[in-house]
Amino acid sequence: MNYFDCLPPTAKIDTIVSEHKRLQAWVNQKKKGFLRYRKPYEALSEFQANFVDCSGDTVLIGDKNQLSTAERLQVHEHLKSFMPWRKGPFSVFGNTIDSEWRSEKKWQRVMPVLPDLKGKMIADIGCNNGYYMFRMAAHEPKLVLGFEPSMQHYYCFKALNAMAGCNNLEIDLQGIEHLNLFKDCFDLVFLMGIIYHRPSPIDTLRDILTGLTPGGSLILESQGIPGDEPYALFPDNTYAKVPGTYFVPTGKCLYNWMKKAGFVNIDFFCSHPMSTEEQRKTEWMTFESYSDFIDPDNPRLTVEGYPAPVRIFLKGDKKE
Repeated sequence: MNYFDCLPPTAKIDTIVSEHKRLQAWVNQKKKGFLRYRKPYEALSEFQANFVDCSGDTVLIGDKNQLSTAERLQVHEHLKSFMPWRKGPFSVFGNTIDSEWRSEKKWQRVMPVLPDLKGKMIADIGCNNGYYMFRMAAHEPKLVLGFEPSMQHYYCFKALNAMAGCNNLEIDLQGIEHLNLFKDCFDLVFLMGIIYHRPSPIDTLRDILTGLTPGGSLILESQGIPGDEPYALFPDNTYAKVPGTYFVPTGKCLYNWMKKAGFVNIDFFCSHPMSTEEQRKTEWMTFESYSDFIDPDNPRLTVEGYPAPVRIFLKGDKKE
């Protein structure tokens, strides 16, 4: 599927196509860093699933009995090339991928406010390996376009979808800064776990507003700090050991950012503390995880001494 065919006339098609071609030429260079992820993608593309189910908590791609034991082992080894797996769970030809995040829990929190996705144009900004895109695919959207500048995540999604064959899902090596090219394009935008990595969050939200169709919606999920006041933490270096963290807001602060950016009908629909039940080490993500980010003597603090994180969910609309 050529996703350019799905873009409305208002999108800057020539500019988008030019940028897409430039990025594709870049990633297809014979460079060692790219080959690390392109080679397993190419190998996994040889396996075509005869069964795909994106409707449950685990995204199922292929049946265990479709492949021989040797083939399943090959798939397993190629999938390991994309470690660490941050989002999931997936089951690929019977290979169960227990990711760091139990992403189905986040999806369950979003479901009650999810609009009808059938026939809709959707953007998933910072889509990672595409777990949420596959979950959206079960709702029959016209197209879900993932914006993902990470080579690892880009090729991981490409590998999964090469096997799954979902023709209403696509990914491009673009970031949120490219969203203003897609003026009045998307009925729904997902921004999950991204905004606290942006140095100018209100400008980011305004770019999203540009990309939405009139009446379109943003579903926004963010790391935050507890509190009822409109504050944001600006950490010295890292927050919960994560570099590149700028503003960590309260729910009220995030609500105000959306309001000042121009969103209407803003709904602060969920907030919950983070825990090791939802984010943890697994055999598919063997590095530090949530328990390593929190003060062992006081679970209300990060290792840096900041308030321990909560997750915040809001939904807002663009004026019609």
